[in-house]
Amino acid sequence: MALPREYPAENCPIARSLEIVGERWTLLIVRDAFYGVRRFSDFHGHLGIPKAVLAERLAFLVEQEVLAKDDGEYRLTGKGRQLWPLVWSMISWGNENYVDKPGRRSYRHAECGGAVREDRSCQRCGQVPDVSDLVTHPPRRPRDPGRDDPVSRALRRPHRMLEPLRSG
Repeated sequence: MALPREYPAENCPIARSLEIVGERWTLLIVRDAFYGVRRFSDFHGHLGIPKAVLAERLAFLVEQEVLAKDDGEYRLTGKGRQLWPLVWSMISWGNENYVDKPGRRSYRHAECGGAVREDRSCQRCGQVPDVSDLVTHPPRRPRDPGRDDPVSRALRRPHRMLEPLRSG
């Protein structure tokens, strides 16, 4: 039996946020949207999520205006882009506590090339770049080098965040 999505007894911003992004797979879908995934088939191929679950999560994120769907492609809305500090905090926390250094993806400020620190600031210029001003670089040693879906292949090269990844 699925747990309910709502927390009706909680008058709390964390509870309200979890009602939107707290279900299994949802934040990974949002993460992939930040990486530039746009197509249903690419979300499916990269995440390995059941199609019915993916369709439900995408429809819900569109309904909640976290994603928009245009011409069969999904993109983050302004509301969705506001989730970047949360996603970044989870990346930083996971890197600190659960991921070996050689297996970490790195991020650089596109404007000056400086590495982005855990607090989201650029080590070279000190700015906190917008997510669209970040370039993600693959880890030196991928966790699963055998993954061969189009998104995994595209993310083996540096890629500017939010720019659409194209499969095939």
